[in-house]
Amino acid sequence: MLIQSKRLETGIISDRRALLRGVGTLGLSAAAVAILGGCESMAASNSASAADVDILNVALGLEHEAINAYQLGAESGLLDKPVLDVAVLFQSHHKAHRDALISTIQKMGGKPVAEKPIGDYATALNAGSLKNQGDVLHLAARLEKGAANAYLGVIPSFNDNGLKQVSARLAADETMHWTALASALGENLPSKALTFGA
Repeated sequence: MLIQSKRLETGIISDRRALLRGVGTLGLSAAAVAILGGCESMAASNSASAADVDILNVALGLEHEAINAYQLGAESGLLDKPVLDVAVLFQSHHKAHRDALISTIQKMGGKPVAEKPIGDYATALNAGSLKNQGDVLHLAARLEKGAANAYLGVIPSFNDNGLKQVSARLAADETMHWTALASALGENLPSKALTFGA
């Protein structure tokens, strides 16, 4: 799971940021975000588009990647039991994000993008280079921080408060994950305020 080159590592984080900047630019319809946030009555009063389904499928692909990254870490045999328990918990959060995205895409009449075989994720994330628990945690922390920044970065582009709230809730999940992972790595918390979303 540890990414061998800085370029690939940055690419994954950039992909998440680009996705969410695209969401802000293209704009998920209020219906799509309402369904994603579990407010179907709000969704009924708005209309969704095929572009929304495409954007949600990109997000779903990234959730598949996160789930499999945690699976690779869990199966690596490199994690101590307490750390493994937390990794499995975080994976469950990503599974909940995945399930919400699948449900939303289906309710919008779209076809959810399929999950790839775990071997594809292992190759993309260079899982063979994992040598210790720290390697696993460093990768997970980088992915979570990138996701938190991406979700926060898109909030200002939304006019609808519901869209802002769903994005903020997702950012909060990712920030919580990053904080726990940084703590497990023994890293200091940021010394300055307003660290995320910049």
